Amino acid sequence: MSALSALEDALENRWEALWTRLFGREPVELVDALRRECDSHAVVCRAGRVMVPNAYDVELAAPVHEELTRRGSRVGQALTDRLARHAARHGYEWAGPLAVHVRRSAEVPNGRFRVASSVMPHVSADAFQRVGQAEAV
Repeated sequence: MSALSALEDALENRWEALWTRLFGREPVELVDALRRECDSHAVVCRAGRVMVPNAYDVELAAPVHEELTRRGSRVGQALTDRLARHAARHGYEWAGPLAVHVRRSAEVPNGRFRVASSVMPHVSADAFQRVGQAEAV
């Protein structure tokens, strides 16, 4: 195992330990919900190119959100990293820079969450295609 893989595994284990300590369960449900959201909005543009939304919103119940921010956890970055690895395994391309935003919601029951995705409105498909062509040069 390479040093980078070992570091990645260690960070992932720490993230899961923190989540388990805070909520009594691993973040599997939330990560799976993000993966499903990504997969269900995948669009085949042409042979071999699959585009997925680049903006994901995760709404957490207020007590859960407060606990995460009080401890200074970077849950948004951890979820972004997990989603990026999922997309890389499936060969997905983002419709712009990937971002997972985590916020508090009074409408979400305690201990639960809600996930939604979109393409950031300021990112046009034409601009994304030009960037892809420039990278190929």
